[in-house]
Amino acid sequence: MTNEIGKDLTIPRRNVGIFAHVDAGKTTTTEHLLYHSGRIRALGSVDSGTAQTDSMDVERERGISVRSATTTFTWKETSINLVDTPGHVDFLSEVERSLRVMDGAILIVSAVEGVQSQTEMIWHALQTLRIPTLLYVNKMDRIGADAARVLRDIEKQLTGMAVPIYAPLGAEDTFRGAENVLIEGASGAPSFDLAAAVEKLSELDEQLLTSYIEGVPIPARDVKAALQRYTRQGQAFPLLVGASSKGLGIEELMEAILDYLPGPSGSAEQPLSAVVFKVERDKTMGRMAYVRLYEGTIRNRDTVLNATRGVEEKVTQIRKIDGRRAEDIGYVAAGDIAAVCGLTQVRIGDVLGRPDAVPPAPRLAVPLLTVQVHAESDAQYPALVAALQELTDEDPLLDLQWLQEERELHVKVMGAIQLEILTSLLASRFGLHARFDQPSVIYKETPSQPGEGFIAYTMPKPCWAILRFRIEPGAPGSGLVYASQVRADQLLAQYQSEVERRVPEALQQGLLGWEVTDLKVTLVEGEHHVWHTHPLDFAVATPMGLMQGLAQTGTTLLEPMLQVRITVPEVYGGKVLSDLVQMRAIFDPPQLSGDRFVVEGRLPVATSLDYPVKLSAMSGGRGVITSSFGGYQPSPPDVHAERRRRGVNPLDQSKYILAVRKALST
Repeated sequence: MTNEIGKDLTIPRRNVGIFAHVDAGKTTTTEHLLYHSGRIRALGSVDSGTAQTDSMDVERERGISVRSATTTFTWKETSINLVDTPGHVDFLSEVERSLRVMDGAILIVSAVEGVQSQTEMIWHALQTLRIPTLLYVNKMDRIGADAARVLRDIEKQLTGMAVPIYAPLGAEDTFRGAENVLIEGASGAPSFDLAAAVEKLSELDEQLLTSYIEGVPIPARDVKAALQRYTRQGQAFPLLVGASSKGLGIEELMEAILDYLPGPSGSAEQPLSAVVFKVERDKTMGRMAYVRLYEGTIRNRDTVLNATRGVEEKVTQIRKIDGRRAEDIGYVAAGDIAAVCGLTQVRIGDVLGRPDAVPPAPRLAVPLLTVQVHAESDAQYPALVAALQELTDEDPLLDLQWLQEERELHVKVMGAIQLEILTSLLASRFGLHARFDQPSVIYKETPSQPGEGFIAYTMPKPCWAILRFRIEPGAPGSGLVYASQVRADQLLAQYQSEVERRVPEALQQGLLGWEVTDLKVTLVEGEHHVWHTHPLDFAVATPMGLMQGLAQTGTTLLEPMLQVRITVPEVYGGKVLSDLVQMRAIFDPPQLSGDRFVVEGRLPVATSLDYPVKLSAMSGGRGVITSSFGGYQPSPPDVHAERRRRGVNPLDQSKYILAVRKALST
């Protein structure tokens, strides 16, 4: 086994994510990469439901990717792990998790639609994580395709360092492929030639800049070497063109993966450091955890430490999953990705072994809607809870809440498409016919002003917990910041840890019933009793102290916003502006692009839930709205949204104490 492992580690490898806005052609591109590399013998189709990476029934039926899918192919003796991610904004959480485990990325942009909202969002995440990225302009064979316009869009909205390495040969129905511009004697159109590459790279490279200014010819191989260096540093971005549905530009894309994207670092000889980025349930193997190893090795029958949960579990099998196929590979080493079976307690985001080498997780997806789920009958509620819990294991942002006393089920969702997919999954996978209420917007609260909260929980004995919190408003988007100024001789460290653990729980419901955010909570006073105090006394006292403080500060209602870009034929521009005013939008002056009217701005989620359908109907299907999460902002005074509180309000201290002590009679 040692020799096999050593041999396997010598194989060059790439871990590449493929990202794009919906319908830009990710899955079709993936299918052709597999076909041209010889991994599959026949091409599948997204529309016909035969794509290799669309393995779920609902994906084949709907012709969209719902979950990220891993596949592996070999090109020129290099093993390439490719993760095909969903393009629809409702499944952004899958994109978020995939970003964490990639060493390189392919960002696909449609040659017709250009840069869209989710393209920008993914781009900013790639930049934050400094992931080397190839830009691939797809659909060059479609009517309206314009590589030069898309390049201008990219330079304006994404980066000025997009460096074309292939020039398109023809466009629309005359597109016949691409010409490499980084070779001696290549021609290419303006902006798609060697001179354009030199001009851009000279901004980063002093030697190239000197030669460029002095008019000294620069060999194409030197330009390519510079581009390779700056791409791997995340400073330049090779741009390719193609038409994936016809296989045009695919081999050039595979060459670029090898030439420009880095291989993984890390050593199999180091102690294990890995992260779980996806969880699935297999009919025979049970829970499968998709793991990216940064250091170390996992073998069948190894016992691994789940550092996040503080448990050790035994690995029963290690698989390479390839769409709908799987094979037992026996081990996985640093730099590779595999599905690990036997880890029954594992969750998405868990770190296995040491956390040192695992990169931080990006945060893109924010569910803005909450919805109540109803079973067909009371008898089906246990099965429905179990099914939704399994789906929440696979997508933690669903954040399932089962309110047993009220017999209510609630989940959080990104949008209407996700609800349709959940309904379909419950029926096809679990045989359950659930009904979802109309989604309601998830508001939040924030303190209106600074203040203090105090609680002396000393009755009825035995108990003793005294706490004083300072509560201050925080910057928008700052979330919860907690600190303690209390010394350990005043309040033991174990009690302070209990308070810190309970603060986020206590802030899940504010004065209006919504999560309280964008605040700083500081423990400024704490006291325990040497005889009467139990650690759980602070679990009871913390919510009472914080709610008493919020009653003093008051809270401001925050509403979620969308960053939107609306494009319609010019004739509908006036109607769109009127709609935006009615929806309380904040928008920039509109622009005309040819005969298209384009306006960008921010919209409250609450006023715009149905607007995509309305826009499509108004414009005869010719209007396009793209959106992304735009943060929370204070609601206008005339907007009031209150949510029914779950459980007893800690402000009613006597009743709350009886409830948590299980002494409240109903």
